[in-house]
Amino acid sequence: MYRLLRAPFQPVTYSRWLHLCVPLLLLAIWMFVVPEWPWGPMLLVLPFGLVPWVRLAEGLQAQFLLTPYDRGSADGSISLAPSAHWGDRWRTVLWLETRMVIATGAVAATVWMPALTVELFANALGFSPDPGPLAPLIPERRWVAALLVPVPLLVLMVVVVLLGELITAIATRLLGPSAAERLSALEARTEQLLERTRIARELHDSIGHALTVAVVQAGAARAAGDPAFTDRALCAIEETGRAALEDLERVLGVLRESGQPPSQRPTLAEADRLLESARASGSEVDAQLTGPLEKLPGPVTREGYRILQESLTNVLRHCGPVPVRVRVEMAVDRLEMEVTNPLPERPGVTLGGGSGLRGIRERAALLGGEAETGPHEGGWRVRARLPLERIR
Repeated sequence: MYRLLRAPFQPVTYSRWLHLCVPLLLLAIWMFVVPEWPWGPMLLVLPFGLVPWVRLAEGLQAQFLLTPYDRGSADGSISLAPSAHWGDRWRTVLWLETRMVIATGAVAATVWMPALTVELFANALGFSPDPGPLAPLIPERRWVAALLVPVPLLVLMVVVVLLGELITAIATRLLGPSAAERLSALEARTEQLLERTRIARELHDSIGHALTVAVVQAGAARAAGDPAFTDRALCAIEETGRAALEDLERVLGVLRESGQPPSQRPTLAEADRLLESARASGSEVDAQLTGPLEKLPGPVTREGYRILQESLTNVLRHCGPVPVRVRVEMAVDRLEMEVTNPLPERPGVTLGGGSGLRGIRERAALLGGEAETGPHEGGWRVRARLPLERIR
């Protein structure tokens, strides 16, 4: 009851009313051309429903007039796609036929209810009722006719609201997304969420590494008081900052969806850049890279670079310029990576609670591998194994 009382004040009521009246335009044209065959439009819409783009056109019109609150929504209740299967085509045919039937009832009420109101009002003023199909509904007593004047308009509003709700429910059922479209939309939404997570990891790893190197270099240069060391530190900060700016520009390009191809993500073939950055920060890096790393599959070499980057960043951030041992080996079926370093002799140092180490484990898990982070023989170790067979 409350919805009926509120309906006259909602724009969607009148947009649905318009949607109900549109099909009768076809019937009006048809009756003007072939008046002896009024059911022609019911047969005429049959072949049109089998055309794929008709479903797209009906979906656009239905979403615009029946469910305007879904307008622009990627997962609306009404599909905005052409028919992809025969099931979609037959549902479109059924929709067109059903829409014609419901529209006939809506237009009949739209025409006859106001006409009945006019007849009742005329009778209440003392005019004789017009002899026609509405004459039996006009009471003889004028005061009764006066009381009944608003009733047809109220009936019209109820009919419009109920038929609007009915046609919307049917449109949701017949023009709604199919199971394949729902699955496609779910996959697209999942890909979007994964892309956002990946971008967050990229920003954390690249920008975090650059800031950590810059802070360590600046602190070491200030403590050393050596102009030559300061010059080397500034060069390292400049190189690391430039690389971080390239990563930031690429990530922002993805976020903007500008259509420009993003710059190539760094790979393990460029691992020397990370090692030199760590050495420039004062760490003694013992690195051993084994195997043709340039031949690694794209996902493995890119994620491997980020794992190595976060491992070195974690060392510099929490332990400072301590000796680091790096082992990267490309075997036949896997890539093994290991970064170890001693823990500084000061209380309160911990490496296991940050989001960086969690990101390392997530990167390895996404490729079907595994990563271990934790204390090892009095120091700290990050060890990752990434499979190669399932990636190729």
